[in-house]
Amino acid sequence: MGNSNHIIRASKPEETIRPQDIIFRSVTTADIPELKELFCNTVLTVNARDYTTEEVADWASCGNRPGHWEKLLATLHFIAACNGQGRIIGFTSIRNDGYLHSMFIHKDYQRQGIASSLLHRIEAYAAEHGISEITSEVSITARPFFEKQGYIVELEQRAQANRLQLINYKMRKQMKDGNTETE
Repeated sequence: MGNSNHIIRASKPEETIRPQDIIFRSVTTADIPELKELFCNTVLTVNARDYTTEEVADWASCGNRPGHWEKLLATLHFIAACNGQGRIIGFTSIRNDGYLHSMFIHKDYQRQGIASSLLHRIEAYAAEHGISEITSEVSITARPFFEKQGYIVELEQRAQANRLQLINYKMRKQMKDGNTETE
């Protein structure tokens, strides 16, 4: 099928960024090409350790649907993390009912606290908007991160990507009095 040709391997070591150099901002439609590229590259590299070549190729293809990103930006609140040059190195999004739709960190900026910072900001946004719990469908790759952040697995499931169904987890975190609960 040729899908293995679409797998991207990191050709250089991870770049590092100092936390004080990360700029957080809202996302606009002008960011769609960068969001799409980050999403696809992250799925094809980072998630490849937990999913097959065919699965990550199918998952990444979801970002290529016409109108997909425009619809997401119209229905979700996005926060982007940017490096000192203004390039998006991570993003997250949430619906107004508390469904955490996405959390993706650039393949070259993994394990630098960017996801934790984005999650903290999206949880603060949720608290400010009266959201009492956050739910999400989390990949095999992201599950340990979310568990460390106090999210509880409610269900292992098979979720539809494009053509294939991939294993992921329904997770939930209760919010309390504007703060997240700690276990």
